[in-house]
Amino acid sequence: MKFEMPPIPSIRGVLLFLPALLVGLAIGCKPAAEKNSAPNPNTIRIGETSSMTGETAGLGQFTHMGALLAVEEINRQGGVLGKPLELFLEDTRSRAGETATAVRKLTSRDHVVALVGEGASGRCLEAAPIAAIARVPMVSPSATDPRVTEGSDYTFRVCFTDPFQGTIMAKFARESLHVGRVGLLTDVTASYSVGLADFFKRHYVELGGRIVGEQKFAGGNKDFRPQLTALKASSVEAIFAPCYYGDAGLILLQARELGMGVPMLGGDGWEAPELVQVAGNAADGAFFPVHFSSSSNDQSSRDFVQRFEARFHKSPTGVSALAYDALGLIVDSIRRSGSTAGPAIRDALASTSGFTGITGKISIDNERNARKPATIIQVRNGKFEFLQLLEP
Repeated sequence: MKFEMPPIPSIRGVLLFLPALLVGLAIGCKPAAEKNSAPNPNTIRIGETSSMTGETAGLGQFTHMGALLAVEEINRQGGVLGKPLELFLEDTRSRAGETATAVRKLTSRDHVVALVGEGASGRCLEAAPIAAIARVPMVSPSATDPRVTEGSDYTFRVCFTDPFQGTIMAKFARESLHVGRVGLLTDVTASYSVGLADFFKRHYVELGGRIVGEQKFAGGNKDFRPQLTALKASSVEAIFAPCYYGDAGLILLQARELGMGVPMLGGDGWEAPELVQVAGNAADGAFFPVHFSSSSNDQSSRDFVQRFEARFHKSPTGVSALAYDALGLIVDSIRRSGSTAGPAIRDALASTSGFTGITGKISIDNERNARKPATIIQVRNGKFEFLQLLEP
């Protein structure tokens, strides 16, 4: 994996870089000096952009572990087209603008043939046009915004989309929890959050529910009490807060501190151990959709969990399984096309039908999306437990 030390102009620079370096060393990355960026005809290079540091590092690190496990297993089985894989990692640091720079490096300097794309929708949108210009196909594990695949025929995903999970959570709130009055709490700085809130609202109203309060915040906020107090005053029966786990943990904690015992609903961005670390017992009773559950009884899922835990000494999250499948789908497309040329891989990806992944059978539709059922998770005693499977 490619891991490049940035310039260090100050002590602050050292401190910013240190977490990424420690993560890289812990899960298999090599310093940049050990990598030769010139094209190597004896290997096949795959790029990855993940937020290894910053606000969404929990998502990025678990994404990387899934991709890394896939590479290691494929290489033990002889690689692809008779060549081993090399995984080049760029840390997007959870910041806007970083992914575009990372993809330029990976395509022009490191000569990767495909990309496991950034998991966050906003950052994936930055990368899509750059990957298309370079004619390097990109598969996102978890970017759910529908716009991600709309503007580029080189961009694919293995996750469900925001319209799907918004619809699923509206259906769950109305038909499984039987609540009729929901409040929305939206991060206006994240396209993921805004889009998901909109899809939930539309479908929930169609099902006969009422949105009785809408509150907004900027990602990274530490005090949600004003918004929660306003929603409490609206007599909500549940709150839907489609944001990332860092904000969600504080929302859960502060809602319980305000005496709000209503169900708290989120999106797939809630899935990270930090949710419970921040919220503690206040996370119990929260509900959100995931693409994969480590508590599933499916044998292939159980085997994946066992291999992941043996390698990293922790349980995988949904993004780990999605990244594993994204890498596997790329390799499957290289094998079927018999080529490492970007257009050939792209065409093979577009024709994928019934690829068996850890997260289920994947077929790519005409919009380069994968549609599949969603698993609903309930937090119970600090653990993410399988609750039910909801079909489209």
